[in-house]
Amino acid sequence: MTTEGPQPREQHLGEFVEAAGLIHTPGMIARRRLLVFLKAAIFTIFIPGTMTVGFPAGVLALRGESPPPETGGLLGLASILLLGLGGFVYFWTAFDFADKGRGTPFPLDPPKVVVRRGLYGWVRNPMYLGVMTVVLGEAALFRAPELLVYLSSVLAGFLLFVRFYEEPNLRRRFGTPYEQYCREVPRWLPRRPGAGS
Repeated sequence: MTTEGPQPREQHLGEFVEAAGLIHTPGMIARRRLLVFLKAAIFTIFIPGTMTVGFPAGVLALRGESPPPETGGLLGLASILLLGLGGFVYFWTAFDFADKGRGTPFPLDPPKVVVRRGLYGWVRNPMYLGVMTVVLGEAALFRAPELLVYLSSVLAGFLLFVRFYEEPNLRRRFGTPYEQYCREVPRWLPRRPGAGS
C-alpha cells in the first residue's frame, strides 16, 4: 500500500514543527533570509530614501527654483564621490545587518546578534554616517546651503537617537557583547580595527 503524501496528523505535526522553528530545513532558512532582505529593502525605501531623497527635494523646492546639478569642477567631482561613498556605505552596512545580523536597520526589527564585521569593525554607526554623507554630497551637487542646515538637523537627530534610544536598548538586548563592542569601537569617528584597544 502506498500513500500520496503525509497523513493529516503528520502534516499538522510538520507544520507545527516548522512554525515553532524546531527544525531548520534549507528551504526554511532561505525563505527567512529572503524575508529579512525584503524587509531591509522596504525600510531603505521609506526611511533612508525619504531622508536622502524626499526631504532634500522638499528643501530644494522651497527655494522656488529647480537648480540643475553642478557636476563640473572640483566641487562637482567631490559631490559625486560623496554621493557614491555614502550610498555604498549605507548599502554595505544594511547588507551586513541582514546577512550577519539576521535583522534590518528598522529599530523594531533589529539584528539578532551584534554585527562587528565590515564597517562595523571601524565605527559603531556607519549606516548613519553613510546617510549623512549622501546629504552632504547633495548639498555640494546642488550648491545648496539649505541642505547643510537640513544635514545639521539630521546629525542632531542621529546623535539624540543613538545616545538616548538605540544604545540603551542594545545594552539591554545584548549585554556584555555589546558593552565590549562599545569599548573597542568608536561611536562616530572611524578607527582601524584593533587600533587603540
